[in-house]
Amino acid sequence: MRERLDCALLCTDYDADKIGQYPGAYAGGRLHLHLFDNSIDAGAADSVHVLADACMRLQRFDACLIPVSPRNLAWIRTALSSASGILHTPVLALVSELKASALDDLHSLGLADFVREPMCIEELRARIERLLGTRRYNAATPGVSCQALVEAANVYRRSSALAILNEDAMHQSILERSGAELEAFAIASASRSATTKESFRAAKSQVIERFERAYIKAALGRHSGNIAMAARAAQKHRRAFWALMRKHDIDAAPFRCESGPNLARDG
Repeated sequence: MRERLDCALLCTDYDADKIGQYPGAYAGGRLHLHLFDNSIDAGAADSVHVLADACMRLQRFDACLIPVSPRNLAWIRTALSSASGILHTPVLALVSELKASALDDLHSLGLADFVREPMCIEELRARIERLLGTRRYNAATPGVSCQALVEAANVYRRSSALAILNEDAMHQSILERSGAELEAFAIASASRSATTKESFRAAKSQVIERFERAYIKAALGRHSGNIAMAARAAQKHRRAFWALMRKHDIDAAPFRCESGPNLARDG
């Protein structure tokens, strides 16, 4: 049993008053509930991407609890679907007035578990512990994680949008690709390497080198070979960006020539 669990509370504007009573420490400090940002305007078109957009920040929590009722059911369905394959923090629903069919549908979209209103803190703690225990078991069970890698790689290979890229194709499109697509590419590369005699360190080094080379070329292409602008867009110091160019023997000149002679150049 974990000494401390941290659960994020995320709610739409329908449930702001309801969820506001819960932040705090419970069960002798073993469960901490944290209000995650302000309430979400479920009527806003981009609000359905909140889980996907917050996937990195939610990783610091053991779970995320979201109130779900018929009023925001359509919103949570779309939000879960949008975050599929990206969000790794288990999402639980605090449900009210939902039928079993609706819960089954949410589970198929990625909902990890649910508790009913009025919420029992001990039940929530126990369910989060169970979810974490299941994840630890799956990680330790031989074949499970490997199978997940193989399945993800197979999905990647079958998808025309995520076809395995050669280096030239990657450097032309890497900046437009989502985190999920890049993760799928990395999974596919890792699964292929794991079936060879290549060591973990060598395989990891190759994936990192390919990513760096593709990203640098893409950034230079987008900014017509202007190193200063490419470095600024990458949020790297110009010297560090230049060092990566030297490391991978990348010349900015071809990217300048491709875009015509009248573009601004680095001196």
